[in-house]
Amino acid sequence: MDKGTTVKAVFFDIDGTLFSSRTRSIPASTIRALKHLRERGIRVFIATGRSINAISHVQHLDFDGYITFNGGCCVAKDNSVLFKQALDPQDIQQLLHYTSNQPMNFSLMYLDCHFVNQATPEIIDMYAYLNLPVPPLVDRNNPDICNILQANILLNVEDELEFMNKIMPNSIATRWAPHSADINPKGISKKVGVEVFCEHFGFHISETMSFGDGGNDIEMLKHTAIGVAMGNATDDVKAAADYVTDDIDNDGIWNAIRHFKI
Repeated sequence: MDKGTTVKAVFFDIDGTLFSSRTRSIPASTIRALKHLRERGIRVFIATGRSINAISHVQHLDFDGYITFNGGCCVAKDNSVLFKQALDPQDIQQLLHYTSNQPMNFSLMYLDCHFVNQATPEIIDMYAYLNLPVPPLVDRNNPDICNILQANILLNVEDELEFMNKIMPNSIATRWAPHSADINPKGISKKVGVEVFCEHFGFHISETMSFGDGGNDIEMLKHTAIGVAMGNATDDVKAAADYVTDDIDNDGIWNAIRHFKI
């Protein structure tokens, strides 16, 4: 896309894009960039693997909508749910059966609550990184397997393909960390969330822009008219983007907006 092209909507990942894991804060230049976009009449959206209840550290910045669970649930500014798709119950049943005999950490995420299968040091560290309390343990004797919007599994990359094909064949895995995979229904990605909000507000995809740094951002970056990878993004994310900006702690979002004269 040429510089100066009209942008009406910008979608932002949170961790590593809006929120710095190093400083545990949102850079001042990012806050300035969001203010600049709103003053230009451009709508701004969150696009995250988190749930709507796990983004309080950024919600005060006044977004126009939220793509949560990597596109599995889209929530409007007034908290109304515009779109929702749960994981296949059979996949969840097979996950519970498999992990009854295998040492594997996972969490199950519903619209308004999370559960973990065990509170191991790895689980505790993961939720500490996300700045969230460790959820309660799942009730294996009477689980609700029909309304789970996302699972998160601590799973090595080299084991992912075999596990997904064998245990959760109706789901897809994407990564935001080397040893952790988000599990969503097949066909769901942040791209789906972008489409939901384009339809809701009447945008065309040619009027959209997105920012991300992790594997779960790739489909979104490729789909929007301008896909921007943060300088701290992984190589596969950078390869999928139209433009690579500076990292989050070096004014990456602000510099990209200036580069495209938005």
